[in-house]
Amino acid sequence: MSFNENAQLDTSQVESGGRGGGGRGGFPGGLQVGGGIGGLILLVLTLIFGGGAIGGGNTQVPQDGQSGSLDSGQVGAGGQQSADFSQCVTGADANRNDQCLVIATVNSVQAYWSQLLPQYGKQYPRAKTVLYSGVTESGCGTASNQVGPFYCPLDSKVYIDASFFAELTSRFGADSGNLAKEYVVAHEYGHHIQNVLGLLGKAQQDPQGPQSGAVRIELMADCLAGTWVKHATETKDANGVAFLKPITQKDIDSALSAASAVGDDRIQEATQGRITPENWTHGSAEARQQWFMTGFTTGDINRCNTFGVARV
Repeated sequence: MSFNENAQLDTSQVESGGRGGGGRGGFPGGLQVGGGIGGLILLVLTLIFGGGAIGGGNTQVPQDGQSGSLDSGQVGAGGQQSADFSQCVTGADANRNDQCLVIATVNSVQAYWSQLLPQYGKQYPRAKTVLYSGVTESGCGTASNQVGPFYCPLDSKVYIDASFFAELTSRFGADSGNLAKEYVVAHEYGHHIQNVLGLLGKAQQDPQGPQSGAVRIELMADCLAGTWVKHATETKDANGVAFLKPITQKDIDSALSAASAVGDDRIQEATQGRITPENWTHGSAEARQQWFMTGFTTGDINRCNTFGVARV
């Protein structure tokens, strides 16, 4: 979806991440770099869209036979604040710059949840997004550009290196449309909603398999992202200007391309030449598309209860 050119962006909802320094060098969920498939692909299998960082409290999250305490380091520890968001003022900026697009999406997503959750008797606590380049520290350990976007429940922040969007297209086959990128951001805020509602820990109780708690948590976040898309054009800036232009079928196709690209089966087939559902942590391409569309077509968060169905 494209942003209305005169929508005003609120950069106070994001912050820049420092480079390097501090922490134990671990990745969210205790997964360490090196070994196995290596690099981005290995980390994508377990961490893309926040899968490796989910949980509640200072717990240990086993991943591929490894475990490690989540780091309690602060954002930017040992580094410097490097990003300047002064170029992100309006929706027009968001339409031509990916960092500004993230900021505009964060603004819209948080406006949506701030309006919706009180209807269910729950106040929405805003969560900042940390925009960084290369490497930074999170409450869940070191984040690097080898790790896909994730949500850290220990500091209630979303971490995104905007260069990931190019990888999503060039390496995993998603198209380069705006909604493919906005879906990524909205999915991470889906994890924040799960954390607010006390659901996020279900992934750790049942961490792998096609019907596992981990997969159901991820598909729920896809569905919650879909509900935002349904109502996104209703969200407005501080001046009452709608953030987004009307949704087109091309927009929906763009989001579906991203959801499909990060299905466990698609990634496994591309990286190891075979599909092993027993190792799934995020769900199949088909399931990710299906649950996103459930959220979008209904616009009803009650339809996103992936734990209330026998099979996902």
